[in-house]
Amino acid sequence: MSVRVTLATAERVLWQIRHDPRTVALLLAVPALLLVLLRYVFDGREAVFQTIGAPLCGLFPFIVMFLVTSITMLRERTTGTLERLMTLPLAKLDLLAGYAIAFGLLAAAQAVVVCVVGFVFLGLDAPHGVWLVAVLAVFAETEFQAVQFMPALIFPQLLLCGLFVARDDMASVLYAVSWLLPLTYAYDALARATSVEPLGTRLALDVLVVVGCTLGALGLGALTLRRRTA
Repeated sequence: MSVRVTLATAERVLWQIRHDPRTVALLLAVPALLLVLLRYVFDGREAVFQTIGAPLCGLFPFIVMFLVTSITMLRERTTGTLERLMTLPLAKLDLLAGYAIAFGLLAAAQAVVVCVVGFVFLGLDAPHGVWLVAVLAVFAETEFQAVQFMPALIFPQLLLCGLFVARDDMASVLYAVSWLLPLTYAYDALARATSVEPLGTRLALDVLVVVGCTLGALGLGALTLRRRTA
């Protein structure tokens, strides 16, 4: 791997997105607007909004970021950019790490905007610090951007992570499956960060699992990325 090539790849991706105002607006404005909408959906039910609104500071940006990264990668393939890049003497990990850095920085910007809206303007609470929610929100996003999961795998994970129904109340088969899904650990970390309960060692386990999935996904992507695309 080459640090110079990796950073050059990240700079190219960020430069492209910077010149697409609609994509920038989608990344920065839509998650915050969804959170505002949720606040008024639960108008008068502050406890419910606090319970699900704080973790969604990480999950709303994740959903939007998935759409953007999928479109970006599709554009790279259809325009032949990815094919041309793969003919150059650069390591596949350089390419994947460059994309990961670029989208990680975008995820950080998203997290800042959403957390400011949620915790400053909408009254959400963060007993362990808003900074922790923002960091976990970035982890929740970048882990999936590295894997490029298909929607068929994303939405079941949203249903099984514990956001809508406590995992302990699910059927035993679904409860067992939920332990195998990365989003379960991302959501659990966000929920713990916004709870008044002590963080405990489980938060560290959640973060380690997400980081492990990120590194494993990058490695798998490097192994399966072909030098030439059809």
